[in-house]
Amino acid sequence: MSAPDQTDPQGPTPTPTPAAPASDAPTPAARARRARIAAAGLLMAAAAVVLALRLASRSSVLVVGVYGLLLILCGVVIELSRRGRTRLGTWLLAAGLVAALVMDGVVLS
Repeated sequence: MSAPDQTDPQGPTPTPTPAAPASDAPTPAARARRARIAAAGLLMAAAAVVLALRLASRSSVLVVGVYGLLLILCGVVIELSRRGRTRLGTWLLAAGLVAALVMDGVVLS
C-alpha cells in the first residue's frame, strides 16, 4: 500500500478556534441552580445548628423530628436543583421552612 491509499479514518483534524470569552460565563439557569443549592445548603447548616441546640436543651422529640425532616428536605432540594428543577425546589424549600417554623412554634408552646 502506498501513502495515498492509506487514509485517516477520522478525517482531517480541524484547527482549534479560540473560544469567545462570553461562552465561559454560566447561563442564567446555571446561576439559578447554584443559588438554590447554596440557599439549601445554608438552610441545612442552620437547621443542623438549631437541631443541635434543641437536642442540648432536651426539647421534645417532635421538634427533633421536624428539624430532621427539614434536613432531609434540604437534601432533596439540593438534588432537585442539580437536576434542573429549581422552581420546584424553591417552592419545596419555602414550604418546608414555613412548616418547620410553624411546627416548632406549635410544639414548643
